[in-house]
Amino acid sequence: MSRATTRVPATGGHPGPDTFSALRSQLDAAAAEFADGPGALDVILRGLVSDVERALREPLEIFPVCHHSPASATAMARHLRARQPRTVFLELCEDMAPLLTELRNCRLPVAVQAFATRIDGFPADWAPLSVVAPITEASAEYQAIAYALETPGVDLVLVDRSSDHVFQWQPRPDAPDSGDGSDAAEAAAAAAAQADVGAAASQEAALHGEAVGVELGDLRPRFADLERHLLRHGKVRHWSEWWHQYVEGPLGDADHDTYRQVMFLIGSLFRRLAPGDPGRVRVDEDRERYMWTRIREHLAATGADPAQSVYVCGAFHAASRVEEFGLHGTDTFAVPPRTATEWQYGLIPSSHAAIERQFGLEGGSVSIAAAQWEKNLKRTRVQPYRLKGQAGAGAKATRARKAAAAVPAPTPAADGDSTDKLAGFLQRPPALDQLDQEELLGWSVEIVRAARRNGYLASTADAIAVYETSILLAGMRDRARPTPYDFQDAAVTCIEKETVPGRRDVRRLVEIMMGGDRIGQVGYESLPPLARDVHDRLAPLGLNLQARGVKRALLDIKSQPDLRPCSDVLWMLRHLIPDAARPIMGERTLGDEPKQESWDLSLGTHQRALIELGYEGVTLEQVLEQRLRREANAPQANAAVVLRTVEDATLYLGSRRLADELGARALQVLTTERSVDGAPEVLRRVRKLLAFYRTGEPVLPRWIERFAEAGYAHYCALLPTAFTDETATVRQVAAMLSFLFSMEGLALSLGGDRAQLELAVARSDPQDQAKRALLWAARVHLGHLTRQDLRERCDELLGNPLLLPAYPRYLSGLLHALEPVPSLVDLVVEAVSHAFARLPDPVLLPWLPTLITTLRSGGAELAPKLTKEAGRIFPGRLAELDTWVPPWLAPAPQPVRPGGGTDGRGSALLAAHPAGCDALAALLGCDGSWTAPQTPVGSALLGRHPETAAALASLLGAA
Repeated sequence: MSRATTRVPATGGHPGPDTFSALRSQLDAAAAEFADGPGALDVILRGLVSDVERALREPLEIFPVCHHSPASATAMARHLRARQPRTVFLELCEDMAPLLTELRNCRLPVAVQAFATRIDGFPADWAPLSVVAPITEASAEYQAIAYALETPGVDLVLVDRSSDHVFQWQPRPDAPDSGDGSDAAEAAAAAAAQADVGAAASQEAALHGEAVGVELGDLRPRFADLERHLLRHGKVRHWSEWWHQYVEGPLGDADHDTYRQVMFLIGSLFRRLAPGDPGRVRVDEDRERYMWTRIREHLAATGADPAQSVYVCGAFHAASRVEEFGLHGTDTFAVPPRTATEWQYGLIPSSHAAIERQFGLEGGSVSIAAAQWEKNLKRTRVQPYRLKGQAGAGAKATRARKAAAAVPAPTPAADGDSTDKLAGFLQRPPALDQLDQEELLGWSVEIVRAARRNGYLASTADAIAVYETSILLAGMRDRARPTPYDFQDAAVTCIEKETVPGRRDVRRLVEIMMGGDRIGQVGYESLPPLARDVHDRLAPLGLNLQARGVKRALLDIKSQPDLRPCSDVLWMLRHLIPDAARPIMGERTLGDEPKQESWDLSLGTHQRALIELGYEGVTLEQVLEQRLRREANAPQANAAVVLRTVEDATLYLGSRRLADELGARALQVLTTERSVDGAPEVLRRVRKLLAFYRTGEPVLPRWIERFAEAGYAHYCALLPTAFTDETATVRQVAAMLSFLFSMEGLALSLGGDRAQLELAVARSDPQDQAKRALLWAARVHLGHLTRQDLRERCDELLGNPLLLPAYPRYLSGLLHALEPVPSLVDLVVEAVSHAFARLPDPVLLPWLPTLITTLRSGGAELAPKLTKEAGRIFPGRLAELDTWVPPWLAPAPQPVRPGGGTDGRGSALLAAHPAGCDALAALLGCDGSWTAPQTPVGSALLGRHPETAAALASLLGAA
């Protein structure tokens, strides 16, 4: 009978009363020697054996595992082929079961994810909630999943708490204890603090985001002193190396009974030596009660035979001592109900680096585990289970079948008392076989080849040195054979020397050589509808966007109008996932039509973010609309934020309905604001929207008219307070004035009252020098001050030694005044020029750095206006500077003579164009008659406005 169809009873049977008597005697002797008689140590050591016996006596076979352990995966695959159970109970969130069939369409490693953005029953600052369970090929749970899905008639039952319960059992911010919501939460926190800086910054290490990790078989001591003791006496640097040396290697080819007993012992040891954290212990025990309750419920409902079932769980939970443990345990645990949180489920890509970062493992340890998995398969000739149709599984499955064909089917163990395998295993030293020597020699040659490719001056002598040093280091650390970690240290010592010539150091080259950071991928069929829709809509680009890396997309929209929908999708992706779509050329602004664009796309690299978008909606448009609404209606949103959502809705969605809805929200938020923090942003966005609607719409939307009217009244009311408020900056007050002056025409046409602005300016009395200068500019604009008055006040500041140190602050205020009153730019140039002309060097030179820093920090965006005006006023050639007279020092034009006669160049225009002058005089209400044949009626205007006539004459070149 072939090994694929052979079914045998559970191997090992139940332990007899004297099965572990020899082991007990040894442990009692050790307790008496090291603890000087019976005591706590004796209780712990005896308890370890009792835990192993209890787990072995359970009628439902318990299979203890450690996550991402090649030894566990090998033992699982071998045992499933030998026993062929009909029901597999797996320690994994029960609500993730429907997703496991989608693993066929993926390339491992991937992670099963539960995601929730709309939460109900949890603190609001926890959102979004994310739970991931990473799966690699070298993991026992994947072997169990693949076996159950590929074998007809086998039930796969997930029995662990749901994703909702993971966060229900998380400690709340006000909780008195520090318990954790999952076995991996502590490791995840440690990973965030201890992860390698380079790995933490990489995209591969961040594939899981900030999700809570659910790990099957979290076997790591929770007692820090115990871990330090194991590392010190094991002569290793970190926990991953200790596990590989003392557990992974010896158990790689162990038989089923030995494997189970050793894993039960390790789980019991770590459980009994764990500190008594009440929160952590409560969560652990509740999980065990939950799982055993679900197991008994399933057996009772389906009538499945426990003798043909297997329970796959972490070794830590296999040593449980709760009353609900086992098929004959009590049924007193009540499963708490779930909250009203809406959970979404899917698969996201994972990587070795992401798993290491999230669960606090050493960098490269998962890659080394993958290499050990391949080594175990060659050594034991075990044929692993793989899902049909999975990417990369075909060739591996063929090789595995050929390797297993020459190996006879395992002989079933007799059903009876199991024997004590622990004592012999704990005393047997590992042996160095020929395969390890050949492997070490191959590693030494390969690392030298990789080093030379990366710029190192390595040679054959270095390969020999690495080989010998690896054996030397293993001997110094009391190891029978070098481990990958010994080889890594030897390679760094013999090759790297002092410098790293390329991008990668030798330690990273060893990790790549051992298997590298394998990165999974979710297949097209397993993507959510939104992600598939994005790939379909971007298909005209002709790029393989599911592959990792950066793809360059060139869009000539002018000659290929059918690419315009692709541009729309890319800009929405740019808004939702900025890292996945980066524009190189082209921009999307209001009112502009795209012509040519160039993009760097990395959708395959950021597949997780795209998948999580699929949890929020079916299309990009739906998700973007939801996010804009959520952003606009957030409690902390101000008017500037809501106006940004209006612009985005118009720019990316082209939705007038949504823009009007969000615009009404912006009006509502503006009227409730009591600060002016967002005034500059409000001004900038309102101007942009007004320009867009005025050029593209026949009439302005009703909401923006009401916004201008309400904003005019709102900022008039806040203006006196803003001038005196110390927290309001001069830039914010200038933005308020700019809004009032630029929106004045529209607001007055809609029924506003200009008296509000005049009263607000009259009531303002700032103490800050910059705001005071800004108020002077506002009064000039309103006609309350003349330009000459403002010029005289600036001269007075320069002439007063006590006020001279504050002159830069006044200049800063005048500079900001160019935004609401741009006509003062020549006067600001004059004020700066006066300072340079009138101040002596002992005063000017110490004062100049303060002036420059004030102008740069307070009005850098307005400096170009000053530069442009200075370029117009000052001479363009150095030779002209000696004869140049500043405009403010030039003689004023002669006034008009009483009786209608005129002086100055403006009179020549009147004689040349009398009709135009008469029309202008009639328009302004100036009545009169010609007093001389050459003098028109409009000459009366010259007496009132001589400067205007002179400027106009100069502009037209009149003599």
